[in-house]
Amino acid sequence: MGRSLKDWGKAIGRSRAVVVSLGVLLASYLRFVHATSRILYRSPAIDSEIAADRPVITALWHGQHFMVPLIKPKGQPFAVLMAAHADAEMNAIAIERLGLQTIRASGAQKPSEIRRKKGMVGFLQMLKALKNGTSIAMTADVPKGPAKKAGRGIVMLARHSGRPIMPLAYASSRRWNVNSWDSASFNLPFSRAAVVTSDLIYVPPETTDEEIDAYCARLTESLNEATRKAYAIVDRTE
Repeated sequence: MGRSLKDWGKAIGRSRAVVVSLGVLLASYLRFVHATSRILYRSPAIDSEIAADRPVITALWHGQHFMVPLIKPKGQPFAVLMAAHADAEMNAIAIERLGLQTIRASGAQKPSEIRRKKGMVGFLQMLKALKNGTSIAMTADVPKGPAKKAGRGIVMLARHSGRPIMPLAYASSRRWNVNSWDSASFNLPFSRAAVVTSDLIYVPPETTDEEIDAYCARLTESLNEATRKAYAIVDRTE
C-alpha cells in the first residue's frame, strides 16, 4: 500500500535537509528577537561570576531556555544539554548556529530510562566540560516530570563537579504561552526583556543522597523567585 499523507508529512519532517533548514531559521529568529528587544534588567552576576576559570551550571525552567545562547557572557565557552531524540535535532542545530556546544542526553524520572536517554553519558560529558572551563546550561526540571520542580540530576552534577548552580530566568513582555507540560513561553520580537539570577548554590562533595532533596527544594524556590522577579519587571507589576 502507498504512504498516507500523514506518513509523507512525517518523512519530510524528519528529512535532514528540512531539519537543518528549520534549525537555521530558528537561530535567525532568536537573533531577531534579541536584536529587537530592550533589556530592562540583566543580572550583573551573569558577567561577574562566569569565567573560563570559574564555570557554572546555569539552571533554567523548561520553556525559558530559548534565549540563553544570546545572553551568555561574550567569549565564555558554554555547552547546552539537549535531548538526544530526533525531535530535538532542530533545537540543537539552532544552538550550535548561535555559537554554543551541545551535549545530547536527557534526564529521566525512572532508572530504567536513564540508559535509553543517554543520561549517564551526558552526565560524564558535562563533568568533563566543567573541568575544562566550559559552563553548562540546562533545564532543572526533568522532561515529562513535575513541571517547575528541580530534579536530582543537576544537584548531583554540582556535587560531583564542585561547580555552583546559577538559577536564571528570562522573561519577555511579548510572548506566546504554549499549552504544554512545561508551560513554555516562546519569546516574541519588540519586547521588554529581563534576565534575573538568584544566589549561586554550592553543593558540598560530602552531601549525602538524603540531603540532595533539600538542595532540589532550594533550587526550585530560587528559580521560582527569579522567574517571579523577571516577569514582574517586564510586565511592570512592581
